[in-house]
Amino acid sequence: MVISLSVLEIPCYISSRLHKQHIYCTCCFMSYDMEHQKETLYFSPEGKPFELPENVVPEAYREWEVKVHDWQTQCPTLAEPEDLIAKYKLIKLLPTVGCEADAATRHSIDERHIGGAENNVSAFAYQSNGSYAAVWCVKTQDTYNLLELEHCLVHPQDQESRVRIIQGIRVENSKFKMQNIKVFIEQWYGPFRNGESLGGCSIRDTAFACTEALNSSEVAGIWQGLSSVAIFHNSQEKNIQEFVQNKTQNLTRDGSNLVLLPRKLWCSMKEDKGETHCEVGWLFSEGNAITSKCTFSSNAELKEIATSRETALPQ
Repeated sequence: MVISLSVLEIPCYISSRLHKQHIYCTCCFMSYDMEHQKETLYFSPEGKPFELPENVVPEAYREWEVKVHDWQTQCPTLAEPEDLIAKYKLIKLLPTVGCEADAATRHSIDERHIGGAENNVSAFAYQSNGSYAAVWCVKTQDTYNLLELEHCLVHPQDQESRVRIIQGIRVENSKFKMQNIKVFIEQWYGPFRNGESLGGCSIRDTAFACTEALNSSEVAGIWQGLSSVAIFHNSQEKNIQEFVQNKTQNLTRDGSNLVLLPRKLWCSMKEDKGETHCEVGWLFSEGNAITSKCTFSSNAELKEIATSRETALPQ
C-alpha cells in the first residue's frame, strides 16, 4: 500500500498596521513545536500536488513507498516601517525521518526585498490587517517574462493565521499562461530570529497534499463584497501602496474555470474585454470568503490590485 505523507513547514506571520502613512510591521519568526504541524505545497496549473524531487527525499521514505509532497519551510521577516522597507527569506529545509526529525538542514534560501536600494518587487499593496499582494518579476527573457503573483490573506477572525498563494505566470506576447501554484498555510508563532533556529518538526496543522479539494458548488452563486483597491496603471503611481476602500458590489461566480485546492482555497486566471484577471480566494467559513485579484491590461501592464471580503447571498 502506498502511503501519502507530507513534510511540513514552519512559517512566519507579518502583522501590519498603518502608522503615520507607513507600514508598521511587527515581524515574527516561527519557532517549532513537535505537537503541531504546517505545510507548503506546490501544485500544477490544474491543481495536482507535485511530489518533492527524489534526490531530497530520505531513502527510508522511498523504501516504504511514502509520497512526500510538502516542503518544510521557515520564513523570517523583518521591516523598517519608517523607510517603508521589508524583507523576508523563504528557507526550504530538507525532509527528515525518524530520530532526525529534531534536526534540520537547509536546502535553499530565497530572499525577497520590498522597497529600499535592494527592492526587487514590481508592485506591492497592503492592508492594515496584514493582508497584502505582491508582483515579482522572477525572470526576464527576450521573448517572455516569468511573474510570481503573491497573495497573502489573513484570517478575519484569527489574526495569527494566514494563507499565501503564489501564482507562477509566464507572459509571452502579452499573453498569460499559468505555470504553477504554491500554497503556504502559515501561523504566527514567535519573535524574529533571522532563521537562526531551525527545526525538523512544525506546528498545529496536519498535512493536506492529498486531502479533499474545495467543491465548486461552495463558491458558485452571487456574492457581495466590500472591495479595496490599489491603482498601478499610471506610471506616476508608487510601486508600494496601501489598499483604499472602494465600494460594495455584487458578482456572480459560476464555479467553472477555477483551480480548486485543498483547505477551501481556489485560484483562477481569465481574460475579459482585453484584460487578464488573476484571482485567488479563501472560503474561510461557510458563505464567507476573502479574495485577491491582480488585473493586467491588454499589453500585460499591471492596472490594479484588489482585495475583497465577500459574503454569499441567499439564492
